[in-house]
Amino acid sequence: MMKNKSEHSFFIPVMGIGFTIDSPAKVAHLGINSTISIVDDGLMEKLREYYCNKINIPFQKITKNVEDFRAKRITEYLNTIDKVVEDKYDEFKNTITEKYDEFKNYIDILPDSSTLKEKFLSKIKDVQVFDKMKDWVKENLPIGSIDVNIMTKLDKVNYKKGEQLPVEHNDAHAAFRGFANSNLESSIIFSAGMNNRLYSYIENFEDFYPTEDNYLKKKIVLKVSDYKSALIQGKFLAKKGLWVSEYRIESGVNCGGHAFVANASPLGYILEQFKESKNCLIDTIQEVYTEGLKTKNKYFPKEPLDVKITVQGGVATNEEHEFLMSHYEVDAVGWGTAFLSVPEAVSLDDNTLDLLLKSEAKDLYLSEISPLGIQFNSLRTNTQDVIKQQKIDEKNPGSSCPKRYLQFNTEFTERAICTASKQYQKLKIAELDNLNLETKEHTTKYDTITNKSCICTGLGTASLLVNNLDTKIEGTGVSVCPGPSMAYFSKKSSLVDMIKHIYGQKNVMTRDKIHMFVVELQMYLDNFINEIKNTEVITKREKNKFRKTFNNLKTGIDYYKTLFEKFPKELRNLKELLEIESKLLKISY
Repeated sequence: MMKNKSEHSFFIPVMGIGFTIDSPAKVAHLGINSTISIVDDGLMEKLREYYCNKINIPFQKITKNVEDFRAKRITEYLNTIDKVVEDKYDEFKNTITEKYDEFKNYIDILPDSSTLKEKFLSKIKDVQVFDKMKDWVKENLPIGSIDVNIMTKLDKVNYKKGEQLPVEHNDAHAAFRGFANSNLESSIIFSAGMNNRLYSYIENFEDFYPTEDNYLKKKIVLKVSDYKSALIQGKFLAKKGLWVSEYRIESGVNCGGHAFVANASPLGYILEQFKESKNCLIDTIQEVYTEGLKTKNKYFPKEPLDVKITVQGGVATNEEHEFLMSHYEVDAVGWGTAFLSVPEAVSLDDNTLDLLLKSEAKDLYLSEISPLGIQFNSLRTNTQDVIKQQKIDEKNPGSSCPKRYLQFNTEFTERAICTASKQYQKLKIAELDNLNLETKEHTTKYDTITNKSCICTGLGTASLLVNNLDTKIEGTGVSVCPGPSMAYFSKKSSLVDMIKHIYGQKNVMTRDKIHMFVVELQMYLDNFINEIKNTEVITKREKNKFRKTFNNLKTGIDYYKTLFEKFPKELRNLKELLEIESKLLKISY
């Protein structure tokens, strides 16, 4: 497909497994970048059949009996979405040039920083001129990127007839290969930290190396939580002749989905580090990159390739968006949770949408339901957890584990199983019963075991429900993973209205919002307090960990105090910031 460039200063990041699985088919023709999760090949196979039927192209099922079926399913799904987007884009270009008012509306919702908008407004004054510009419009209308996301830790070992398959058939490796073999000219986003074997595997695919005109057909994006991580991962890849085109800075807790609370490093402070050190980062990586390409006897660019710094995690207002863009000089801002109120952009069933729109702050929380043992942003009363509780009440806890993507526990078995599965929970409860604990302690530990939820099905089911597809394997339960900012969006929005909200042309929020920096700090503080409270014995190691968290929060608060005083109009929650500082200083451990 054609090369792409976005005129927008926002993008739609990956959400869950299924909520953005076909978002490019909904928004790419409008020049909006969005991201597909490529975890669930079975889900993609069902949706591929759906889209093939919709656009009248042949569909041949790829069964599990086919060699390398996971990678092939992903490749074919991405190629199908690419075809859907291309057709929709061509239709959009061809019809919009016949409708001046519609194209004017399209231009109006671009940000003022858009070069296309500037050129269009300078060239056109009336409809007659527009009629002569049709060719220019067709040639210059941008298309959004069809990006994909892999959570690097989801790299489960796979077996065939009882024999362990080679590492390239691990889940993340196969998913990566599915993208690498696709027709897409876009980016793969690696989240959740470094996977050395997976990163090394990228070397095998030519699309990730530069051509002599300095073009990368496929690009690498790293989600990072701090500058040090970006530098380490960037250098590791550069040594192999692989360039990181974007460092996507993500809030550890305020982003929806899994939360990574370990260091409690405030987002604004991290962004300041990137702002100050971006050139140093690029220069350092360029030197290593050049040597890496020379070692492989490949062409190497004389100057650094483009590098973007982007950010996501909790943004919900135009003021926040503009401050991130102007003060930290980021290239784009990810808007995730807010788009869960936009059915035109995501795959979300009516029932879950209704639950989300009715949710308040108390309904959105960091849960312990993920089988990965990582805290997980969740919505109380989501239907997957309701079904889970029904099974617990019936004394039959646990999932049948139909997808098996989160099988990482080897506590009771040689081959890994999932902690949300019936198999694991039955074994763990039996072990618990043998301890003969007091009723209260037994109940607490029992609840901890059975609290794990089958999120690898729940996070994808909505995309099947909204398209009226079969859910016999998955069931009808939906897990949804919004960030806290969902509480501020209680009305369904159109895509146009949400874009206007992002650019300050309209307000679709129904409640006043505390600044994203303060919300994140409060989340970190709450988690810190709970961690201390739930630690039975505070060892020297625990004390050192707590001290590091305390110091990170205090450093962040001191940074924010200076920032909030400097920008009182843009950052109006100094009072709430000082209250968080007061609570932090009262903590003892």
